[in-house]
Amino acid sequence: MSRLWRDQLQIFFAPGRVDMVRTLRGIKANQAPRISEAYEYPPAAAMWQVSLQQLERLIEKENASSNLKGAELLITLSNHFVRYVVVPPQREITDLAELLAYANFRMREVYGERAGDWITSISDWDPYRGAVCAAIARDLYHEFEALALRHRIALKQIEPYLTAAFDQWCGAFNDKRFWFVVVEPGRLCMVLFSNGQWQGIRNQRIVHSAATELCAALEQEVINSGYREPIEQVYLFSPEYPELELPTGEGWQFAYLPTEKIPTPLHFPSIIVGSSEAGHA
Repeated sequence: MSRLWRDQLQIFFAPGRVDMVRTLRGIKANQAPRISEAYEYPPAAAMWQVSLQQLERLIEKENASSNLKGAELLITLSNHFVRYVVVPPQREITDLAELLAYANFRMREVYGERAGDWITSISDWDPYRGAVCAAIARDLYHEFEALALRHRIALKQIEPYLTAAFDQWCGAFNDKRFWFVVVEPGRLCMVLFSNGQWQGIRNQRIVHSAATELCAALEQEVINSGYREPIEQVYLFSPEYPELELPTGEGWQFAYLPTEKIPTPLHFPSIIVGSSEAGHA
């Protein structure tokens, strides 16, 4: 089957929710309505185990109504399941193997020996700009592979939520220095981009107020950066917090995403009314 004619399943995979959009390929691609499910997960279980069961159930239902054989699976992974480091510019790195070795070293430097149980990937590398390195649990990666094999679909891509959202809107960022922040239930993730380089990254739990903890994290990170603009620009994507309001006039300027020209990808999360946007319990 020509790859151009393969259906695609775009998944958002998070603790407590799974979103799925199927794109039907043909002479003209057609996106089916999004299916979204929210649910409770046992605190004692690995956060991804219940989500994996829900994802399998969604795929089984979709496969029962219309054969998925040969379809491509693309997963956007919640920042709850991802660990990040910035790989600073290294002009002496000349090949991919050396780059990955350095990225793995940075992971171990930040997270210790537990990084040995992770699978890492790296964004497009520029020796003058640096890159973002992301890691997920090796067990979770193998579970995605096994799920795709069971349903005779192709696991094409696993992309972290932070970088997927950044890639969606970065073409509209003209600032020399800016913060990009993604907020989801229980977690915020931010990256600083300045003078054409990745400068820093932070991925933390939200325990109390999203607005309060975000402002505190920004203040701490701007101190860590060693420099402060009179007005720091922040691009904020928080679809599950539609009423999130942050203070202005205190050295921060917030721009809320999406924009009119660049919409949110359909499989990205939004507020779920009831249990599902497509009628699933």
